[in-house]
Amino acid sequence: MRTGNAAAYGELYQRHVAAARALARQMVKGDAEVEDVVAESFTKILDLVGRGGGPEAGFRPYLLTVVRRTVYDRSRVESRAVTTGEIELFDPGVPFVDPALSGLEQSMIAKAFLSLPDRWRAVLWHTEVENAKPADVAPLLGLSANGVAALAYRAREGLRQAYLQMHLAAAPQQACRPVISKMGAHVRGGLARRDSRVVDEHMGNCAECRSVFLELTDVNRGLRVVVGPLFAGPVFAAYAATVAKGGSVAGGAGALRQLGKLRHLRRLPKHQQAAVAGGTAAAVAAAAVLMLVSGEEKARKSPPQALAPSVSHLPPPPVVEQQEVEPTPVPPTITPTVAPPPRARTGAARLSATIDPLGSLVRAHPGIVGVRLRNEGHGASKPVVADVDLPPGVALVPAAHRGQGVAAVAPVGTADGWSCRPRVGGARCARGPLAAGRATAVFLRVVVDAHAPAGVAPAVRIQSGDQQVRARAMAGVRQAGAPARFATDGKVVVRAVGNSLLSCAGDRDGCGNALARKGDRRDNDLWTMRSRDDDQVDTTKVSSGARLQLPRAGQVVWAGLYWSAASAGGGPIKFRAPGRKDYLNIRPEEVLVRDLPSGPGYQAYADVTALVANASKRKGMWWAADMPMREGVSQYAGWSLVVIATDPAQPYSQAVVMDTATVVGGQNGMIALPLGGLHATATPARAELVTWEGDADLGGDRVSLGDGPLTPRGGDRDRDNVFDSSANGAEGLTFGVDVDTVEATLGTDPMLRLATKKDVVLFGVAAVSVPARS
Repeated sequence: MRTGNAAAYGELYQRHVAAARALARQMVKGDAEVEDVVAESFTKILDLVGRGGGPEAGFRPYLLTVVRRTVYDRSRVESRAVTTGEIELFDPGVPFVDPALSGLEQSMIAKAFLSLPDRWRAVLWHTEVENAKPADVAPLLGLSANGVAALAYRAREGLRQAYLQMHLAAAPQQACRPVISKMGAHVRGGLARRDSRVVDEHMGNCAECRSVFLELTDVNRGLRVVVGPLFAGPVFAAYAATVAKGGSVAGGAGALRQLGKLRHLRRLPKHQQAAVAGGTAAAVAAAAVLMLVSGEEKARKSPPQALAPSVSHLPPPPVVEQQEVEPTPVPPTITPTVAPPPRARTGAARLSATIDPLGSLVRAHPGIVGVRLRNEGHGASKPVVADVDLPPGVALVPAAHRGQGVAAVAPVGTADGWSCRPRVGGARCARGPLAAGRATAVFLRVVVDAHAPAGVAPAVRIQSGDQQVRARAMAGVRQAGAPARFATDGKVVVRAVGNSLLSCAGDRDGCGNALARKGDRRDNDLWTMRSRDDDQVDTTKVSSGARLQLPRAGQVVWAGLYWSAASAGGGPIKFRAPGRKDYLNIRPEEVLVRDLPSGPGYQAYADVTALVANASKRKGMWWAADMPMREGVSQYAGWSLVVIATDPAQPYSQAVVMDTATVVGGQNGMIALPLGGLHATATPARAELVTWEGDADLGGDRVSLGDGPLTPRGGDRDRDNVFDSSANGAEGLTFGVDVDTVEATLGTDPMLRLATKKDVVLFGVAAVSVPARS
């Protein structure tokens, strides 16, 4: 296929199209959409391989990853037209981690599988994950049936060796190291009787080594339970059943018809290929998840280092016909790092739990309820089950697994190994054991009825072996507040930038001074506001940019785009990443309209995580353009990009984004917004605040997170005039747009207070992060 042989690609298409359809049918509705997803996925791989990218071996897992990413991108960025540059960025390289399954890639069996040579991964996927017969797999690998059996045997042994190396590199207790090093031979029955007896006696008193033995004994189960969902997503069970029932080697006449379309696409110019393909290639990298989740590997004291090949002695394969000419790849191992002496593990697990609404549960609004769990004991816990009780009038937002007829709950942020199902009055969530000293969190998206009674708080009951833990939140449903849009725990930080889209006319006297934050005319009420167009692009009429600085080694976890103007209704906005020539048309997912002294004003929101994650490593300006707005006296218009990103240099933290459209000033001179779900620590919290229609010449604006007013980092840095038309990432005065950073130590009952004496503003967004208590 890489040499341009169309017949070779047709063969691949016929072999794997049934599997692609089987997965797509679990994720989208309608035969037409299924065929669109399948055709788009094959087109992307064809284009990637034609440029030297794409899979080297193991076509099936790669294809399933592309199908899932295609569905993901079509659903989240459906209004975008894919350009050639975006297809170039599509190559996944690593499995796409579904937000509902994040944490799987951190398990040792997944890491061991991903460390294997491509050929071994391919045979294990077909024979063990999809449970196909060697005779059916043989043509996929260019081997005989006996050759497939021999290759699968060596691959399983290589997987066991890699799995053991993972455990050894995780710095187990000193007494466990010699036992683990012999575990592979013990599983195969290859140890001397005396050594075997020593291993058995040790496992009788060591739950960790006993767990390693059980997992090695049945690596196939680990492949199906962990590796299958890692590549095929939450719908793996239904996908596997469909493939097993209908077969997946031949694609049939329908495959040939679709192949004709793909050949036609291949002859089109690049930009036309991209336009036909549609969709966008973007997802939060698995590295972001690795930084976010607390981890569930047992007794891991230091992260494993890069895999390095080493000689490993495997048992001889079964005697088969001499048709297998596949060279035996050298199984990988890990170079152990120098770790501190292992902590003594006497005693049992000791769990503590909290449950909180993130931000507030506000009537007639969606929200988030978070459950946090910590093991403060000296041993790993048993598997954990959490029964969450929600207040009356508060219901889970389910994520139906299409095609299965089964409702599930997709946790917000990183799932960290949790899986959740709805139950009467709440949800039941479960995950594996929690190691000593580890913390974990699961966040559930809910919706609050307009008539939900106030006061009743959510509660949780934790069961882990013989341990039972209960917790109840301090607050329940509120009539007003700021509901959470997104929440997560991990090594994360919050960032926000923005700019205005209206300004004074540059040829008017005093405008230059105002833009330089000088003089006494820094108020949009004193100017006829005119559109600014800074991007020097002919296709836009109004535009402005802002520079976003993210941690060097960080990955984007979530990104939201907000825009606002003095207008009765919001609509699409154009948005452009650094280094790109073309704008993308972003449609609002939510628009809130409020009455201001100068007339109605709106705030619009859209999730742009896929776009920002895909371009987060590029330096330069983010641009916004051509949103609904008006020129004239007292008018304002602007935008803000709010981001949560990982930062390996930061401590484990809690982060939440709350958005609202609340008028502050006039009769509402002060508002207080609870910061539910953020726990006080001695380390200051960081808050990114987005506010509209602030005037630099009108003082009396104050912000507090605890004790006393806070001084913003930008603008005039005046704690008595916070809303002074200054925005992170932009230079000079930004008429009517404030994107401010403040820091303060949270109190025991965290509360964001905003007050203004002279001005009237529309408060929009608060993104807050605080290091978690150790």
